[in-house]
Amino acid sequence: MKLTAAFISIFLLAVILLASCENDQSIEFKRYYSSGALVYQTRCQNCHDANGGGLAALIPPLTDTAYLKNNRSRLACYVKFGLKGKLSINGREFDDEMQANDLTPQQLAQVLTYIGNTFGNKLGTVNEQEVAADLQHCQ
Repeated sequence: MKLTAAFISIFLLAVILLASCENDQSIEFKRYYSSGALVYQTRCQNCHDANGGGLAALIPPLTDTAYLKNNRSRLACYVKFGLKGKLSINGREFDDEMQANDLTPQQLAQVLTYIGNTFGNKLGTVNEQEVAADLQHCQ
């Protein structure tokens, strides 16, 4: 009887430990997301607002998941090198200039992960390798 109780206790402990372990993707996401929040607060929030709402007709919101998803491979270029010209997001036109940023590929990945998973967005992790590949194709 004692052996059975000990076995059940060990089995339950093992199940609890396994359930509490996070996989590498989850840990990577949390690391990028939390660091990205800091980058956003210091480098993006002043223009795009704490809630990602932008500023009237001047600065576009970061709340349009469809736009972010459809332009995912261009986002690193926009943030790194800035953006000029007309932009249409969610049926609204924006024609102000976004200044370039001197963010590293790691910081770009972090802030894009944060933006892509905040303000109603659910786009997953943007990693450094993805950012580096996207930056190779900037025009």
